[in-house]
Amino acid sequence: MTELRDRFPVQLRSDGVGHAPSSFSSQPEPRDDLALRSAIETIAPEYPRYGYRRVAAALRRRGWGVNHTGVLRVMREANLLVALKRSCRTTDSAHHDGRSPTLLRGREVVRPDQVWCADVTDLRLRDAFIALAVVLDSFTGRVRGWELGRDLSATLTVPALAHALERRQPSTHHSDQGVQYAATVYVERLHAAGVPIRMAARGRPTANGFAERMMRTLKEEDVDLDEDRDLSAARARIGHVLDDVSMHKRVHSSLGYLPPSEFEAAWEAQQRETVLLQLD
Repeated sequence: MTELRDRFPVQLRSDGVGHAPSSFSSQPEPRDDLALRSAIETIAPEYPRYGYRRVAAALRRRGWGVNHTGVLRVMREANLLVALKRSCRTTDSAHHDGRSPTLLRGREVVRPDQVWCADVTDLRLRDAFIALAVVLDSFTGRVRGWELGRDLSATLTVPALAHALERRQPSTHHSDQGVQYAATVYVERLHAAGVPIRMAARGRPTANGFAERMMRTLKEEDVDLDEDRDLSAARARIGHVLDDVSMHKRVHSSLGYLPPSEFEAAWEAQQRETVLLQLD
C-alpha cells in the first residue's frame, strides 16, 4: 500500500476513484478505546452519578493519563453518560418554632469547622421508609455526624448533632428552616455548645446546597439500589458509604477532584507549613 502511494500522486488517485484530494492527505490513526472503556465501566457501576469530568479525575487517580474530553467521547460512544434527576423536598417549614437569621450570603467559607450544614432525607426500603440526618463540614465536605431512624423528627437530628459535637465544634451551624432544626431541643443543644445558628431563607432550602447534594448522591448511587434492606442492614450499608466511600473514595469537583479526607489533610498540611515558614 505504501508503494502505491509513492508511485501515484494524490491528484491521480483522487481522479481515479472520484474523491477529493483532501481525502487522501491524511488518514486517522486507529483508536483502541477498549481498555479505557473497560476502566470507565468499572467506575460507572460504583459511582453511577459521576459525570465525565469526575470519571476522568477518578481514572487519573488510578494512573490513567486521560483528559476529560477523551473520557467524554468514550462515555458518549458507549452510552455511559448519566441523566440528572430532579429531587423532592423533605423540608417542613410550616411550623411555629423560632427561626434563625439567614447566613452565608456573600460570606466565604475558608476553613474546616467554620460552618457546619445539616440536612435530613427519607430513604426507601422494600416495605417502608426510613430517615437519615447528617451534619457536614461545609469547607471539606466531611461528615461530622449522622443518625438513622424511623422518622424525620428532632429525635433523629439531635443524635446526629451530638455525634458531631463529640469530635469537633463549628463556628456556625447552618440548616434549612425545617421543624427538625427549629425544635427547642435542637436549638438548646447548639446554644449549650456556644454555637451560633443560621438558617436558609424561607422558600430557598437549596441554599443549604452542600448537604442536599450529598443526600441526593447518597440516594441515587447507594441506597435506592438496595430497596430490600431492613433498618439494621441499612445502618451498616449507610455507615460504610458515609464513613468510607463518601469520605475517602468519592471525588468532588468542588474539592479539586479529591475526596473530603484528602482535601482536609492537604489543607491542614498547608497550614502547618505556613506556620513553620512564619517561625523561620
